Amino acid sequence: MAATATVEKAVNALLKWRDSQSHLQKLQLLEEDELLYLIVSLKKIPQNRVNPIKVPLPHPLIDPSSDSAELCMFIDDRPKSGLTKDAASKKIKSENIPITKLIKLSKLKTDYQPFEAKRKLCDSYNMFFADKRIIPLLPRLLGKQFFKKKKIPVPVNLNHKNWKEQIEKACSSAMLFLGSGTCCVVKVAKLSLSKKEIVENVVAAINGIAEVVPSKWGSIRSFHLKLPDSLALPVYQSMPDLRLKIVASAGADNATPMEEKQEVEVEEEDGSHQKKKKKKSKGRIHEVQYMDDQENINDSNSGADKDRITTDEITTKKKKTASKKLSPIDMKVKDKKKKKRVAS
Repeated sequence: MAATATVEKAVNALLKWRDSQSHLQKLQLLEEDELLYLIVSLKKIPQNRVNPIKVPLPHPLIDPSSDSAELCMFIDDRPKSGLTKDAASKKIKSENIPITKLIKLSKLKTDYQPFEAKRKLCDSYNMFFADKRIIPLLPRLLGKQFFKKKKIPVPVNLNHKNWKEQIEKACSSAMLFLGSGTCCVVKVAKLSLSKKEIVENVVAAINGIAEVVPSKWGSIRSFHLKLPDSLALPVYQSMPDLRLKIVASAGADNATPMEEKQEVEVEEEDGSHQKKKKKKSKGRIHEVQYMDDQENINDSNSGADKDRITTDEITTKKKKTASKKLSPIDMKVKDKKKKKRVAS
């Protein structure tokens, strides 16, 4: 587990770096609250999922009660859903639910088809919610911009009456998106919070992610903290696996190193003998083919009583057939054998 002291050192270092870089940054008309990011590195690629995993934080990233919070919700207005925009807006006003914009599914299909309209919609709100029943339809309708900026709508069960509770819980949670790789980036704190609150959020996010991820701490490789333009500072690093697998042959548990070497040499010698045998077998194949040819010649000439073949004619035919059927490699082998016989 990551120690709180280590997290405090990393947070202090990042805040000092941010203060040193503040005079180099250009002033903006609308000041945006900077975020602190936690980089999660896993040992194995997890199962890909579209919906984010909620990790509770003690200090929320978005305060639903504040005026700066802009929350948008997509509702299902199909006939089977039994929900209309007027009924949803009445419930939001009566229960004081912090939703600033309601968009119907039919309007999302027609008015937000162009890329520019989708980009403006993504940048206009801090967080998006959607009816649980239309979540599978949203990736095609929203486009890549929502996935790049990690603003995928959080599913809400609108059949239940606790809309406000579900929305407030999502606002006070860090969203973990398990993609197709081993690294995930999670927003864990705002820099407008105090140092103590930032550290508490980071520790809570680390422990919460470790409990949610498959295999828990066994699947986590490292945690790093960073700002948008800073270096990533390590907070937690797992020890590498140094397991050595010793494969021993059956019946050779008490064998000495010299005996093992001898066994290897014997195996190599056996392999060489097998190669030699294969070469000899090739020569035998040619001899068998020749014998078959000779038998065919004898069978063809057995019916004729007058035409008899002498031994000289057989030897001449044997040489001709051998020269025709032998391959260049076999010819070389034959020449080497002749030279050895002459030398001996």
